[in-house]
Parts: sequence; structure tokens; C-alpha cells
Amino acid sequence: MSKGLISRNDDYSQWYNDLVTKADLAEHSAVRGCMVIKPYGYSIWEKMQAALDKMFKDTGHSNAYFPLFIPKSFFSKEASHVEGFATECAVVTHYRLKNDGNGNIIVDEDAKLEEELIVRPTSETIIWNTYRGWIQSYRDLPILVNQWANVVRWEMRTRLFLRTTEFLWQEGHTAHATAEEAIEETERMLDVYADFAENWMALPVIKGRKTATERFAGAIDTYCIEALMQDGKALQAGTSHFLGQNFAKAFDVKFTSKEGKLDHVWATSWGVSTRLMGALIMAHSDDSGLIIPPKLAPIQVVIVPIYRSDEELAKISEVVDSLIAKFKARNISVKYDNRDTQRPGFKFAEYELKGVPVRLAMGGRDIENGTVEIVRRDTKDKQTISRENLDLYVENLLEEIQKNIYTKALNFRQEKTTEVNSYEEFKEVLDSKGGFIYAHWDGTPETEKRIKDETKATIRCVPLNNKQETGNCILTGNPSAQRVIFARAY
Repeated sequence: MSKGLISRNDDYSQWYNDLVTKADLAEHSAVRGCMVIKPYGYSIWEKMQAALDKMFKDTGHSNAYFPLFIPKSFFSKEASHVEGFATECAVVTHYRLKNDGNGNIIVDEDAKLEEELIVRPTSETIIWNTYRGWIQSYRDLPILVNQWANVVRWEMRTRLFLRTTEFLWQEGHTAHATAEEAIEETERMLDVYADFAENWMALPVIKGRKTATERFAGAIDTYCIEALMQDGKALQAGTSHFLGQNFAKAFDVKFTSKEGKLDHVWATSWGVSTRLMGALIMAHSDDSGLIIPPKLAPIQVVIVPIYRSDEELAKISEVVDSLIAKFKARNISVKYDNRDTQRPGFKFAEYELKGVPVRLAMGGRDIENGTVEIVRRDTKDKQTISRENLDLYVENLLEEIQKNIYTKALNFRQEKTTEVNSYEEFKEVLDSKGGFIYAHWDGTPETEKRIKDETKATIRCVPLNNKQETGNCILTGNPSAQRVIFARAY
């Protein structure tokens, strides 16, 4: 095992925690529940950001930025929204510190805020208060805005990337003249997330609707993409919300229609976060370290020289310089690791741990023979090939690796997907196999809660375009028109 990683089969949770820290992705900070995202981890997040940002702009959205602090009174205007976030809010009550005369820094009691400020857990309230000044007529619509930001939700039990008190995300907030436009936007952005997950993260996802119980606070409808991790647990990888006119009514955001009628605006919000980093790790990686899909890999190819003398290194470096130029011409990110402080074996293990998709090694004999040793991270297959047209070969190999990682994850999900018809079968599959379980549910929150309380399994979603089939609820036996997806989840 690279750098002492525990096996996923022995302790999946510990394997994940160790991998995040040993692969230099992130570490715990001095602030409880918060993390430091290290340069290598942040470079992966930047690749995610860049891809998503382009997709947002290609669908007509622009970026903006709104304040970190939100007046407490804003949350009181939308009752279900404030109830949904009340237990997670960090509250600012004072604006100054002072020295107590004994060398201690204390809060200045005379600097109490007239109104407490909430540190942003999500931005619907302050954005809709702002939109009130931007919108008067149908000519001002639609507003298609996205924000890249940090948010704070006071978590009691935290885990790097998956659940931290402060995390990074993007949040889209759009305003529309009709419900139909807003629903179309909600579904469009769900498709964007699914496209990104599958074609960039190599992560197969199921698109669906959340039940009323699992819906975003203040939303009429919540759409989601659900992914399956290697331990058989589900992870919600993105959400898109149809907010109806709830926030427009709460903040009195009205517009004059083409017909001259005054009406409230229709809204959506949608977001993904650094939780995607956790999904990337847990869906693909192995006991040797990370496996990163090439499209998101900060380093797609690493070249390691194997030499006995400075003269031999110089000959290898001359060939490598030529290769690097060809790789860069094909937009392949490459690193040449000619450090003389570490042996090749150490470097091999390091880049395996960090999930670099392709590793090339070249020694004196390779220079003479016009060859190179090539290892792909996803399968660990190793071969010696000609350097002729190596750039084209590697370009095609990266595409093959991207597809293979996705196919492996898809096959795993299919193996871990089960249909059940009774509560006993449901519990047995949940404990012995895990994964996604398709089962009939009678549609009531009472049944949903009881199943969750007794098994810790939740309804992940009602899949879009779900097959309609009559059946009986696994718990109550009451009629059901379709199966929903249950799973234990992060």
C-alpha cells in the first residue's frame, strides 16, 4: 500500500480520511470543522470550477458576488427557509474587540450590532432582497446569475470535503416571468450537473426529484443527481430547486408583464460544492491512492527519468523536452520530475498515490531503442512502446482512461442496484449488499420517516422518467404507482 493506506475493505472511512491527507488534498485547520484545501486539492477544484463555469456561461449565465453577511431579519421573511437553516447558522453579534488591560483580547460589549448578521449559509434571502431593486418590468427578466463563494453551516460531525462547517460552492439564482420558464431553467441546470458528473468526473448519476421531506427549505420542487460510492452509500452530487414565487413574495419582488399586469417573479436556485471532491475520491480511488479522471487531473502525464550519471540524465532530458512540447501542443498537462533527491521507486509511488493518469519512465536503454515505459493509473497496466507518435498515443490513451473509469463506476452501480418487494428483503439487501434499492413506497411522509428511523435509509429520489408500475408499499402494503430509490447516504 502506498504510504501506509489502509484497505477500503478493512475500514472505508479511515481509508478515505488517510487518502485525503496523504495525497495532499486537504487537512484539518485550527478552526474546528473547517479545512485547509492544499494546492494539489485546490488545483482539482479549479479544474472543476473552470469546466462548470464555462457550462454556466454557455447556457447564458453571468457571475456576480453578494455579501457574506445577511441581516437576521431577512431570514424571518420566508418561514420554511429560516426553519430549514436555523440550527446551522453562525451569528455575528459584535463588530469590535478590545484589550482588557491585562493583555487579553476580549469582545467589546459596547460594540454590539443593532441587528445580528448571519454568516451566509446560502444566499436566497439577500439576493432576492437585491433583485427587488433590479426588477420592475418583464424587460428586466430573466436574470441568470451565478455566484462562486464560501458558505458556513455549523456542523457537529465533520469530514474533509464531505461535510465541513465552511465549504466552497457555486450557487445559481435566477428570476423569470413565468413558472414554465423557471421550471425549464431548473431542469436545464440539472442536466448541466449530470453532464459534468458523467463526462468530466466519470461519475454515473441518476437524475430525480426529492420527496417533500427531503426538499430544499423554501422550494416547491427539488431536483437532484445521486451517485453511488464504493462502500455502497449514496451521495447527493448536486441540486437544482424550483422556488416558485415564495422568495419573490417574501421580498415583494414584482414585475409588470407585457399585458400590463403586476405579478411576482418566479425563481430557481441551484448549486454544487467541494463535496464533489469527496465524490471523486470515493467513487474511483483504490488502496494505492487516488484515481483521477484525466479531464480533471492537474497533471495528466508525469515523466520520470532513470539514470546513472549526469550525462545520461542530459540525454534523457533532451528527448523529454521535445516530448513535452508535443504534449503541450495537444493541451496535455505534463510534469517532468527530474529531482535528484528521490529515487524513481519513491516517485512512482507518489504519483500513484496522487492519481496521475499516465506515468512515463525513460532510461538510457530507452534512449538508444527509441522507447518509453508507460503505465496507466486506472488499470496499472505497464508496457514498453515506441516513442514515435507518442503524443497522439497518449492523447488517445487519456480518452480511453476517462471512458474506462466511467464504465467501471457504471458497472459497479449496476451490480449494486436491486429491486425488492418486501420490507424484510429490503432490510436484508440494505445490510448485506447496500447500494441503490428500488422499492415501492406509499407516498406518505410517515412511512418515509419510519423507514429512515428503523434502517437509516432515505429516499434518495424519485427518478425522472421513472417507469410507472403498480405495486404495494414495502412497509404498509398500500398502493404505489412507481418505485423510488432508497439508500444509506452521506
